[in-house]
Order: sequence, then C-alpha cells, then structure tokens
Amino acid sequence: MILFYRRGGLGDTLLTFPVLEVLKKMGERIFAVGNTDYLKIAKEVGWIDEMHYEIPERSFSKVIKVSVDGNVKPFPEKRVWIVDHYLESLGLKKIYSDKLNLKPILDNPFKGRAVIHPSSGSKAKNPPIELFLRIEEYLKRQGYQVIYFVGEADEWVKGFASEFYQSTDPLEIGRALKEAKLFVGNDSGISHLASYVGVPTFVFYGPTDPIVWRPIGRRVFQISLNPDCSPCFPNTCQERPCLDVEELFKRFVGAFRVIF
Repeated sequence: MILFYRRGGLGDTLLTFPVLEVLKKMGERIFAVGNTDYLKIAKEVGWIDEMHYEIPERSFSKVIKVSVDGNVKPFPEKRVWIVDHYLESLGLKKIYSDKLNLKPILDNPFKGRAVIHPSSGSKAKNPPIELFLRIEEYLKRQGYQVIYFVGEADEWVKGFASEFYQSTDPLEIGRALKEAKLFVGNDSGISHLASYVGVPTFVFYGPTDPIVWRPIGRRVFQISLNPDCSPCFPNTCQERPCLDVEELFKRFVGAFRVIF
C-alpha cells in the first residue's frame, strides 16, 4: 500500500487528486493522510482505499509526501500548473479525469441556478463585494436564478445575499454544485470544486497565480487583469489594482457573452 500525504486547503487537496487517480489506475492501494473532510471526496469516487488525519505507525511499500520536507515539493520552482508539477515529480502519466463523478443531492438548492461565492480562504484574494452584486444583477437580467454559497468562514456574505445555501461539508457541496447552471467565485477551494464537477466556472484572480493554481475541469474560465506586479500573494499591496471592480466586471461580461 502507498502512503500519500498532503495537508492544505480544499483547493490544494483537489489538485492532488489526479495523482491518486493515476495510482489507482496502476492497481495501487492508497492510504491518504490529510484533511479527511476533503479526502472523503476522493474516497467517494474510488481513488483512495483508506484515509486518516495522522500518519499511522505501519509500513508502506512507498511513501509520497507532498510537503516542504517531503519527496514532492508543494510548490513548483517555475510557473507551471501544479498538477503537471506533481505528476512529473513522480514520473506518472498525465492520464486522468477532468471531472469528478459525484451524484447530485436530493432537493438540490443549486439545481438550474447560477451560484455566486464572493469569498475565499484569504481576504487578500477577494475583490470588493460590489463586483458580485453587479454580477448578480447582470445574471438576473439574463434570466438566471441566482443563489449565494456561504461556507465555513463566510457568515458576512449573508448580509448581502438575497438567497443563500450554507454548508461546511465539501462532499455535500460538490454534489450540490453538480447541478448548478454556472458558478462565479474567487481563487478558492469551492471554485476548484465547482470546476471539477463540470460546472461552467468563472474564477477571479488578483494577487494569486492563474497559471500555477488553475482548477481542474474543461469549463473553467479564469479572469485576471494581469498587472505587471501580479502574482504577488501573500505579499499583497493595499491598493490591489489587480482586483479593480469595473475592469473585472467588464471581463466577466465579455467572457459570459462568448460562452453563453
């Protein structure tokens, strides 16, 4: 059995799933260590056999440790997609799914709706809420029903949301997103999840790198102003010209018109 270790947020974990899938296709058994709330998605689709929060005291045929002190570095030395970095570091073939095979939930609040998530794991990555309020109004004018997603650290969103759905269960969220009409969010784990389940996903990038942190999925549309000073995360400036509301809104509308 192979021990696979990766700590980090939801997006960080999802971007390691191609490694797990490729190993399973090779006939390996996988014991995954990390955030079990995130890893249960991999368990659900059959890409790991066991999961745990801590490394157990037992022997393994091979250890893959994605960490600063591990045998796979968590960040690439060059600006390349992190998924390619992982697979190349391990000498694995780039043959993996671009869609999570999850079953939608019953009485799905996202079904047929446009989902907006204006938050992320860091406030420095978030454009002003005005951007998402403008997008909400724009989508409604196009005939879409809009609902906001409220996650673990997103209580503040309720003060702006006309309608919202709240959950802290990543597997449940993924199953709900499966039937959404489209998704709009920031560089966050939820955006990665939306793209990975196959929803047309618009993702705003400011101080983070859209090349390295591109989500998995065929219908992900990255929106970035690409100023000369970006990417700079986590050393962001106070002005954050990369998150200008007017320019990001224009680019969203342009992308939306091309796609829909």
